[in-house]
Amino acid sequence: MATGQLFSKQTQALFYNYKQLPIQRMLDFDFLCGRETPSVAGIINPGSEGFQKLFFGQEEIAIPVHSTQVLMIPNVLIEAACSAHPTADVFINFASFRSAAASSMSALRQPTIRVVAIIAEGVPELDTKQLIAFARANNKVVIGPATVGGIQAGAFKIGDTAGTIDNIIQCKLYRAGSVGFVSKSGGMSNELYNTIARVTDGIYEGIAIGGDVFPGSTLSDHVLRFNNIPQVKMMVVLGELGGKDEYSLVDALKEGKVHKPVVAWVSGTCARLFKSEVQFGHAGAKSGGELESAQAKNQALKDAGAVVPTSYESLEGAIKETFQKLVEGGKISAIKEITPPQIPEDLNFAIKSGKVRAPTHIISTISDDRGEEPCYAGIPMSTIVEKGYGVGDVISLLWFKRSLPRYCTHFIEICIMLCADHGPCVSGAHNTIVTARAGKDLVSSLVSGLLTIGPRFGGAIDDAARYFKEAYDKNLTPYEFVEGMKKRGIRVPGIGHRIKRGDNRDKRVELLQEYARTHFPSVKYMEYAVEVEKYTLTKANNLVLNVDGAIGSLFLDLLAGSGMFSKPEIDDIVEIGYLNGLFVLARSIGLIGHTFDQKRLKQPLYRHPWEDVLYTK
Repeated sequence: MATGQLFSKQTQALFYNYKQLPIQRMLDFDFLCGRETPSVAGIINPGSEGFQKLFFGQEEIAIPVHSTQVLMIPNVLIEAACSAHPTADVFINFASFRSAAASSMSALRQPTIRVVAIIAEGVPELDTKQLIAFARANNKVVIGPATVGGIQAGAFKIGDTAGTIDNIIQCKLYRAGSVGFVSKSGGMSNELYNTIARVTDGIYEGIAIGGDVFPGSTLSDHVLRFNNIPQVKMMVVLGELGGKDEYSLVDALKEGKVHKPVVAWVSGTCARLFKSEVQFGHAGAKSGGELESAQAKNQALKDAGAVVPTSYESLEGAIKETFQKLVEGGKISAIKEITPPQIPEDLNFAIKSGKVRAPTHIISTISDDRGEEPCYAGIPMSTIVEKGYGVGDVISLLWFKRSLPRYCTHFIEICIMLCADHGPCVSGAHNTIVTARAGKDLVSSLVSGLLTIGPRFGGAIDDAARYFKEAYDKNLTPYEFVEGMKKRGIRVPGIGHRIKRGDNRDKRVELLQEYARTHFPSVKYMEYAVEVEKYTLTKANNLVLNVDGAIGSLFLDLLAGSGMFSKPEIDDIVEIGYLNGLFVLARSIGLIGHTFDQKRLKQPLYRHPWEDVLYTK
């Protein structure tokens, strides 16, 4: 067992299992105390590795996270982390009670680790005994199990010890006092830090040994340490009923091993009011035999020379009186008070509390994920499912920010189905197939196909809508429109097909036109496109209205006929490229299918046949 100080302003720790709040509280305490280096050297977190961003004052720092997906064995991770951070001599273990013993033993076996704090409650007693035996044999210290840890004022603290920054400042823990404090209870430690700060110059070091039956280090272990630390002038001890740990302190006092005043209280005196054995929170706090009672322990401590008040309410007065005697005797000099730096407030908390306002960096008007469930254009996800909305309804909400009539959303779904795929030979599918056969992943294969979409492939839907709308709105005759486009050197988008002819129409176009004539209030743009087709067919039999032209003109009718869009909104939708988005969405389905098809068939790397290439000089 260590005989002197456990921590200093240079102490660094390794943190096992990532817990954001306790680590950030440690770093905030470091900044409060004026430390130059963070007290957390590294994090051991099985399952993830890299760096974790946290704050050191106002500055963001990156703390290494040690782990690999292959080496998930705790002792391997711990050994590697200790090797990477040889200055870290404290191991803070936030593992569950199931694995805390194994990881703690691994840490104790590392030559660089001197102190292990075990936060978990309920670690198997046999495992705890083995940890204690190993630690004592190797002059190391175990704090816990079932502990919040410990603190050296103005220097270092473990995890959540002493609670919030406000409590730490109120208890003056940002600078060292003259009192050594040790307790079984972590919760009561916070209360006593406050009490001691009110009536003395504050804590020098405080330890919560933990509430399990077999603590890794005892009350007397730490009192004897405090006795050897010159800065500690008096000790305060808070025990509890159950067990016999306090009697080792009684023996130390009787044997004259402790030369400084000890103020002690054992809580649980109310246990005698109960007729049967009662457990008070901790596994070790059980009202058993008379020797384990709070009354017996308090009397034994008093008989051994400790200052023991008559009740817990009198404890503060006993601490104050003992401290004052030391001051009057010249053994304690006044401590110069300092003003600790202000810890910058977390931005999210400050915004919620209304203390600051911060500009946003992204605007979203289509969805919101801040509530209990995501909303599309203000409609909760559950409502979308419960009302039987389809893909077209979701598109209407996310693209147009409103619920379109069912005939509109069904038309969108028909367009998606008709445009999902057009065989393996079109440029997009070809690129996707070649990429998939090269062994690339789904996203890479999909993107390679999508990148071919443009004015010559898919993008014609946008252009068809744009030019048909412009011509119709200007009251141009089909002749004026077509001949005007010719003079400008622009092919009429949505007109022309490699295979289909005037006497062999595209079935997809006919289906769309039939649906629109049946369900749409108005099909003026589509009828205009049909009139244009009649004129272009007089020039060539393949200049038919194709599916791009049909979708483009009918989408104009959907927008105008639904009565849900203003003219400026329709102009924006056409200009922004909504209709091309419809083709991209639809064709993605087919491109993903081609990727899966090639992977399923285990097709080899594609090489274009040389006989299909015209080689010229």
